[in-house]
Amino acid sequence: MALFMDTRLLLRKLKDLRCLTPKRHRVKEKWAATRPKHPPTNLALQHFDATYSAQLGQMWPSVRCALLSERKYGALFNNFSQDALLEDLEAQGCRDFISNIETEVQPSDPADGDAVYQQLSALQLSPNIRCFVFPRGDISRFKPARPDQGGFLGYYLMDAASVLPCLALNVQEGHSVLDLCAAPGGKTLALLQTYSIGFLCVNDSSVSRTSRLRKVLRSYVPKQHLTNEKIRISTLDGTKWGEIERNTFDRVLVDVPCTTDRHSVLEDDNNIFSKIRTGERRRLPQLQLQLLQAAIEAACPGGEIVYSTCTLSQNQNAGVVEQAIAWAQENHGIQLEVVDLRPLTHMFRNTFHFARDLHLGEMVVPHLAANFGPIFLCKLRRLT
Repeated sequence: MALFMDTRLLLRKLKDLRCLTPKRHRVKEKWAATRPKHPPTNLALQHFDATYSAQLGQMWPSVRCALLSERKYGALFNNFSQDALLEDLEAQGCRDFISNIETEVQPSDPADGDAVYQQLSALQLSPNIRCFVFPRGDISRFKPARPDQGGFLGYYLMDAASVLPCLALNVQEGHSVLDLCAAPGGKTLALLQTYSIGFLCVNDSSVSRTSRLRKVLRSYVPKQHLTNEKIRISTLDGTKWGEIERNTFDRVLVDVPCTTDRHSVLEDDNNIFSKIRTGERRRLPQLQLQLLQAAIEAACPGGEIVYSTCTLSQNQNAGVVEQAIAWAQENHGIQLEVVDLRPLTHMFRNTFHFARDLHLGEMVVPHLAANFGPIFLCKLRRLT
């Protein structure tokens, strides 16, 4: 009994030591130990179940399963690295999905097939962008990239479907290019691999994300390719770009902030479905529209714009593009042509699982055998 009383007295003294703890470091234990009743991941999944089940129909259960499963990655090969990694990647069973394309056209409508075949023949993909993936159904992981003698990493791990907007942009020799929402930098790095860009303007409104972008570029690209004459990095409000540089760029990539569906159902940290970010999430379509409008104004006559997201949402995808096309015509007299991207889907149909019968743009849909995406992309050409 005496031992019990001594133990209680000791514990009481230990508790009293809290008064010696600085106030800023004190935490109410009950609050700290209580988990939210409705985590953002659960809220996201409930929202997607209600929205995408109607949008995707019978396809939604399989897409849902893929979203909740481990995603597949691609290894964007870094042409600036001196290490000979091609043999190592191929020895692991990887293949460059861009150079190993399938171009056989098997349409239900012969006339439609002729048109697609002509577009396939005219499409010129940069021979310098290489991205390695494991075969369909293979969920092996890539090893972390190691720096070469110059300190540059041999490849950048990213969702392989994220390379498609860069391929769709079809950068040609000497083009001036604007990457309006560039961070964290995977697509910027892919564009630099083309060796074709005359001048690249890289922008992101977030200072912290731009810092991450700079770090990525320093880890992959030599200093001589990051001079002010070749690349400009800024942290301006992308929605105001039409007022900053109008009718300027040959190519504009606008990979807008979105609900980031896969992250939303898997990670509670920095989740757009957190209750404190409800207003931000609801304003996303308006922000996306403003960014696309700015991209349209920034493109020169004859220039091309690629709009992309990583969500399945029709409101954030085709809905935004439709509004931007109408706005450009009504307010600025700018006529836009939607460029057919079916050649890309035909080329890479053995690597990605594409949604069918979209009336606007193309979309990579998560699939257990090819668990990339979601990635939506739509290409617009500004007519002269």
